[in-house]
Amino acid sequence: MHQAIPYRTWVPAAASSRKAPEASADGAAASVEKLVSKNAVVVLARHGCCMSHVLKLLLLGHGANPAVVAVGEEDEVNIAGEIGKFVAGAGDGNEGRVQLPVVFVGGKMFGGLEKVMAAHIAGELVPALKDAGALWL
Repeated sequence: MHQAIPYRTWVPAAASSRKAPEASADGAAASVEKLVSKNAVVVLARHGCCMSHVLKLLLLGHGANPAVVAVGEEDEVNIAGEIGKFVAGAGDGNEGRVQLPVVFVGGKMFGGLEKVMAAHIAGELVPALKDAGALWL
């Protein structure tokens, strides 16, 4: 029988201070920044998260091809700390918490599932994807 994966939408960014020394040098933190800078659209989500599938289908439906990265539980705190750097720079009042799944568009943090859905409904998602170079038409 399959084991259920507990649902957790956020990880405290303050928990990132407990990361392993080897991970802080060149580990997952550097790879997140590199991944975001090399891809027009990136979705970071917990391993087995169904909402990442929803985000991927929405973005694929618009013609974008997102890079979807599944984050394991052992790497979640380190990744949340790295994403927290993007959140702190955004200045949108979400300091101290990181929601997964999170979407990066054009090297900048776009937001979580609610932000992407709101932008889709308001008609702001396609222009953002075009500005990032994720859409050709």
